[in-house]
Amino acid sequence: MSEFKHHQTAHCENGVTVSLLKHHGVDFITEPLAFGLGSGLFYIHIPFMEINNGPAISFRTMPGSIFKRTCKALDVHVERKKFKNPKEATDFLDSKLAQGMHVGCQVGVFHLPYFPKEYRFHFNAHNLIVFGKEGDRYLVSDPVMEVTTSLSVEELEKVRFAKGALAPKGHIYYPVQVGEISQEQIRSAIVRGIKRNSKDMLNIPVPMIGVKGINYTSKKIRGWREKHGPRKAGLHLGQIVRMQEEIGTGGGGFRFLYAAFLEEASAIMQNDELMRVSEKMTKAGDLWRDSALQMSGIYKGRITEQKDFDNCADLLLEISAVEKDAFLDLYNIKL
Repeated sequence: MSEFKHHQTAHCENGVTVSLLKHHGVDFITEPLAFGLGSGLFYIHIPFMEINNGPAISFRTMPGSIFKRTCKALDVHVERKKFKNPKEATDFLDSKLAQGMHVGCQVGVFHLPYFPKEYRFHFNAHNLIVFGKEGDRYLVSDPVMEVTTSLSVEELEKVRFAKGALAPKGHIYYPVQVGEISQEQIRSAIVRGIKRNSKDMLNIPVPMIGVKGINYTSKKIRGWREKHGPRKAGLHLGQIVRMQEEIGTGGGGFRFLYAAFLEEASAIMQNDELMRVSEKMTKAGDLWRDSALQMSGIYKGRITEQKDFDNCADLLLEISAVEKDAFLDLYNIKL
């Protein structure tokens, strides 16, 4: 088994991407670069779906897309597989480990024994790396943990085949061929990542997606108290805070991460305009954190009047305007 170096990161899929690429010699990759090259920032409010009896909102792209897009941008060839049969999935994993490979796995967090109980809920898009096997225990690098850990055969199978929304179905992925990556290739990948993320946030013609989607949620929040009553409406806001602050790095955290990407991109591209837009994205992150505090106050019953819901809704309108301004700059910038 070749040596594996654990990297702790803020977000799981970024962390898996960074660790797997670094292991294959891509030394320049950082978490912000992986997030930006993978066009990871997003917003969607799915009106016909609920998670934990609350609104289904995501602040990032679909699970797996950051790894896939980042590798494609750097011309890194990858393999990805899903399985119907758990035994087949375990046999395939064992065969890759026997070849000395390290692999990314999508898992559910509810049955991860090393997670604190307060973080275990039914969310099936968590990512970790399996980098070896000792006896009947798999060696695991979970990017959000400080150190590596291990799972038994039964424990890993259970989380790889967790049931429910975004069921992982034994999803496994890893690089298979990594060549030399030139500076010009990195610059091209940055441009492609920025332009795609700008289009995703500005131009998808659906009112629940991108900056329009943030306005959509604002409108919903303004009407929840009258529609559901203060308690249920507060629970809905609590669910948004969970999606913001606990699933991955959430609303504010992802905006800070994208701001860090733009700062790195500014240095690589030698473009000061990117640094200016980075500051706007940091402002958006600050406002998301402000909105989480306001929502938490309602969820905990400290503030429950209609004006408190209106304040939440107004904050989201302000966030939408700031992000629209930032992404219009990025959409139009000459790189």
